[in-house]
Amino acid sequence: MHIRDKLAEAEKTGKPMFSFEFFPPKTAQGVQNLYDRMDRMHDLGPSFIDITWGAGGRSASLTCEMVNVAQSQYGLETCMHLTCTDMPKQKVDNALADAYKAGCTNILALRGDPPREKEKWVAVEGGFRYAKDLVEYIKEHYGNHFDIGVAGYPEGCDDEVDPDTLMEHLYEKVEAGGTFIVTQMFYDVDKFLDWVGKVRARGIKVPIVPGIMPIQTHAAFLRRANWSHCHIPEKWMKALEPIKNDDAAVREVGKELVAELCRKIIDAGILHLHFYTMNLAQATKMVLEELGLTSTNGTPTNKPLPWRQSLGLKRREEDVRPIFWKNRNKSYVVRTQDWDEFPNGRWGDARSPAFGELDAYGLGLKGTNEQNIKRWGEPRSIRDVASVFIRFLTNEVTSLPWSESPITNESDEIKDELIDLNRRGFLTINSQPAVNGVKSSHPVHGWGPHGGYVYQKAYLELLASPTLITELLDRMENSEDITYYAINKDGDLRTNAPSTGPNAVTWGVFPGKEIVQPTIVEQISFLAWKDEAFRLGLDWANCHDQRSPSRQLLTDIMNTWYLVNIVNNDFHESHGIYPLFKDLEVPKLEKAVEPLTQPLTNGHAAVNGFDPTSLVNGSGKLGASRLSISELAT
Repeated sequence: MHIRDKLAEAEKTGKPMFSFEFFPPKTAQGVQNLYDRMDRMHDLGPSFIDITWGAGGRSASLTCEMVNVAQSQYGLETCMHLTCTDMPKQKVDNALADAYKAGCTNILALRGDPPREKEKWVAVEGGFRYAKDLVEYIKEHYGNHFDIGVAGYPEGCDDEVDPDTLMEHLYEKVEAGGTFIVTQMFYDVDKFLDWVGKVRARGIKVPIVPGIMPIQTHAAFLRRANWSHCHIPEKWMKALEPIKNDDAAVREVGKELVAELCRKIIDAGILHLHFYTMNLAQATKMVLEELGLTSTNGTPTNKPLPWRQSLGLKRREEDVRPIFWKNRNKSYVVRTQDWDEFPNGRWGDARSPAFGELDAYGLGLKGTNEQNIKRWGEPRSIRDVASVFIRFLTNEVTSLPWSESPITNESDEIKDELIDLNRRGFLTINSQPAVNGVKSSHPVHGWGPHGGYVYQKAYLELLASPTLITELLDRMENSEDITYYAINKDGDLRTNAPSTGPNAVTWGVFPGKEIVQPTIVEQISFLAWKDEAFRLGLDWANCHDQRSPSRQLLTDIMNTWYLVNIVNNDFHESHGIYPLFKDLEVPKLEKAVEPLTQPLTNGHAAVNGFDPTSLVNGSGKLGASRLSISELAT
């Protein structure tokens, strides 16, 4: 979506919006940390983000990669910076092509700063001298595909301080095709508003997006103000000077000062704020909370669909997904990235094209072995494993192998049932409560256009012990409202679903639209998810030493337990799934696995001289003779 359209929406609704700027980090770990931060900051609700471009395109490939990841995997509308500095046309062409392939539709065209080793800015041979030349080139080759932003300087820039000259440059950039203006940072709101008046008097009518720099520390505040030649009001200096050595106090007072600046901007009729985050979240988040622009429950305030959309090329119209990847959005996007088309209106045949393989980069368990052991401990019994899931449900642990983000408050109404199931040895991976026609504006369950109503069936996905699977399946078979799929790692599939086709588990009814069914349960995609789910569990097991009780226990669970998903098709019934588990409890919950003392046999753990895999008979099906390591380790 073009930024100019988002700015027009803010003006039409009178509702302030905001956006974030990030820059490419210098290290691989810094990049991953930034991706994690971008993922979290998505839920603050920015209308777009932008990603900077290094002088001469030094970080060009990383900028393009970050644009692609932000658009496709995190669903963030992204504006890519593009500069003229040391950029021949071929480099510009490559960058624009990469942005286009990533689904990016917004470019911020800049002249750029000279490289550090050069004192003055010089156009490269065969390149561009001015930002307006770059704007014209983009328009000539891509038409209206890209919305093109240009820079504005309320208080001058490095090599030009004459305001009249800068105003003419701005006018020329807009005349060349610029459709919005992003300003240099400033702290004097009166100077900024005076400049806005002069811009309008010159006949420049495109939207102006003010650049806001939150205050992180006193030293950084002064350094950035000096770098950008912006005036600091005396009131600000008096407020910050006495506390300059207390970073927490500086952030607190800085939050109030920056929020006051933003309120004056909004009161003046400018309804979009662009935050220079410096790749940090806290100071920006504090200002947004002070302004009341973030949601109160930690989820985006306006969700087009119940899951996070990808904005990659060809995916903007996608509106149907399986529920299994609800908590692993990135994995689903990567595993389906080679599809020629994406479900719109209905779920097609997931056999063609197939889901991508699990060896793609980034699909496995996140974090190092040491980090994951610190996060989830070293379980020695099923009770220990279940306690990890319970700690996740109570927000003491922020992730599980199958859920990369903390549990949301959607689960609050079924949390007691989920905790109870885990206490009895059923390991819950994914769930949703039933919803019977709440407004699309509902703060927890709402999604989609204004004026609609949304519904969902109760859903539960869990790992179930083979000792109880037969009884559980019998109970589900005898319930007329329940459909299920159950499968183990070896592929023994059990189901009572009437067909292999999709079963909608969320849907919405909106004025002037057909019923939307964005989330489904379906057999082929469940089989693809099964491979990923057991792989993640084995990745967890492999965080531990090969001889450790934790490695034995987790490996045994992945090799013998069943992955089960359950749908209660009566959406009027909020708690209809949980009576199925009445009086069921996994035996020997407290039984601890002992460390191995015998040598490994063919790569398998030998317990008391036996290789447990020799007792499985290779079948893995219900009714097969199977002894778990926890039963053998006596």
